[in-house]
Amino acid sequence: MRKLSLSVIAFFFQLFSVFAQDDSTAYKSRKLQIDEVNFVSGYYRQDGNNSAVTGGIGTEQLSDFANTLELKLIKTDTRERKHNFSLEMGIDHYTSASSDRIDPNTLSSASRGDTRFYPSLNYSLDNTKRGFITGIGLSYSKEFDYQSVGVGANFAKASRDKNREVAIKFQAYFDSWKVIYPVELRPGNGDMYSGHHGDNERSPRNSYSASLSYSQVLNQRLQLAVLADLIFQQGLLATKYQRVYFTDNSERVENLPGNRLKLPVGLRASYFLDDRFILRVFYRFYTDNWGINGHTASLELPIKLSPFVSLSPFYRYYTQNAANYFAPYGAHIVTEEFYTSDYDLSKFQSHFFGTGIRFMPEKGVFKIRQFSMLEIRYGHYIRNTGLHSDIISLNARFK
Repeated sequence: MRKLSLSVIAFFFQLFSVFAQDDSTAYKSRKLQIDEVNFVSGYYRQDGNNSAVTGGIGTEQLSDFANTLELKLIKTDTRERKHNFSLEMGIDHYTSASSDRIDPNTLSSASRGDTRFYPSLNYSLDNTKRGFITGIGLSYSKEFDYQSVGVGANFAKASRDKNREVAIKFQAYFDSWKVIYPVELRPGNGDMYSGHHGDNERSPRNSYSASLSYSQVLNQRLQLAVLADLIFQQGLLATKYQRVYFTDNSERVENLPGNRLKLPVGLRASYFLDDRFILRVFYRFYTDNWGINGHTASLELPIKLSPFVSLSPFYRYYTQNAANYFAPYGAHIVTEEFYTSDYDLSKFQSHFFGTGIRFMPEKGVFKIRQFSMLEIRYGHYIRNTGLHSDIISLNARFK
């Protein structure tokens, strides 16, 4: 029962010695073997004063602790094609002061915190000789009021000289929401009925996306990529426990159209300044049929401090106009068909900046050869509406 503006991912330190393998025989072996293990662990915390649960006012305080463990396996067949399997298990737990206001009469309602569980399985076939990769994936996610099943397929084709690549990806998510209303707007005016504090009614929401990318190595220093996505959502897109207040002092639950079409297009460039510095820039334009137009610009400058240590400061700027259906607390007119006071759909500008440090010692982290990489990243997010957040993550890789 939450909406996070930032995604949090995370990782692990143990289990590396079990997955050790002899690099001199890895290519020759045709049996399925463990290629890589990644563990990511992250902590996210935010605060603000525009909670959608209470109509665009009130605390947005939220914290989230997330962990994912990914196991990558590889098998080479008799035609030297690589079969890649990725098994990922994720779990995170959050607490939200704003969600707790769904029923303010309780000291601490069931909506205050929740745990999300999200496993996934992916397979890809890498035909290096012919220069193409094909893959499929399956994912699942579940928390108290929500569950989702995702399926996907992807294809990539590289030129003979490996300087160009075209990739396309299709994904579909089939979600089911448990419809929960604010306590004062429930049937029976607050009577507790089946379930924790909501109805047994469930509503679907389906999302379909197609992604296309083209990447080009222009010269030894410059690489470019063009990215485009087409995303269509239909079903219950409003969050029914979010309140909306009107000019006549009446109160309703959020109501939004049952479909949404999104179109982001972007350009990414990497320029190798020299052996120590890489300049990475990104721009994206976003538009949708709810009236939002947005612009993202980001800059990252990885710096190699030594052959085994690198620093990656980054900065991202984002701006958007308000959706057609947004108005702040008490500003909506009762004759409007659709309405929301969710500040994620408002006009705002945001800044996200921080840095990461990566260690890849020749003899392994802490001189453990299989512990091949350790990365720590910190970022601070601020929005001109008053929302601010911090995120710190740790990524450990074992080969």
